[in-house]
Amino acid sequence: MTDSPAPVPGSGDAAIRAAAKRAEETRGRNLPQFDDLPVAPDTANLRQGPDLHEACLSLLPLVGVWRGEGEVVYPTIEGPYRYGQQITFAHDGRPFLYYEARAWLLDDEGKVIRQAAREVGWWRPQPDDTIEVLLAHATGIVEIFYGKPRSQTSWEIATDAVVRTASARDVVGAQRLYGIVAGGDLAYVEERAMSGQPMQPHASARLQRVVG
Repeated sequence: MTDSPAPVPGSGDAAIRAAAKRAEETRGRNLPQFDDLPVAPDTANLRQGPDLHEACLSLLPLVGVWRGEGEVVYPTIEGPYRYGQQITFAHDGRPFLYYEARAWLLDDEGKVIRQAAREVGWWRPQPDDTIEVLLAHATGIVEIFYGKPRSQTSWEIATDAVVRTASARDVVGAQRLYGIVAGGDLAYVEERAMSGQPMQPHASARLQRVVG
């Protein structure tokens, strides 16, 4: 990867106080719930709902809802373009995380132009520390990633397989690096090989916690 979100520095009183202050606004929020659901609902708040499965402890810092802005670039587009994005990592007590991301393009003043990329999937940690990630994109692409934690607050994944519908863009592969950065935000960078281009930077964003 060409860029790396910097992990949060070691624990200390200042970091604990900063985390507590952030949690004052987000700790009481969660995903909308259906009271009549006969099974455990998804939760993006570790204080509510079922306990996080022990297999997912290496992914614990990701659980929540995150919202912020990023930038997308690539030789085949006119950009760079700014975009807003919301990412959800939730669980229902079983050994995987539910993942959803939706984005919207922004103009130079930060106003919404239109809706943009959407993807959903599952992060499946394995006993050997490997993480299997399955993502389905609204553009007709399904990707299977494999990766591992790089530290307690960063995770790197790369595609093992890409399946496309006949109408989808010619995507060959991708890799991503996620990290909890200074201030407790979630940042990521993505590289992608598509449209006849080699693997290279495509998107990056920094998101703030809004739930959890």
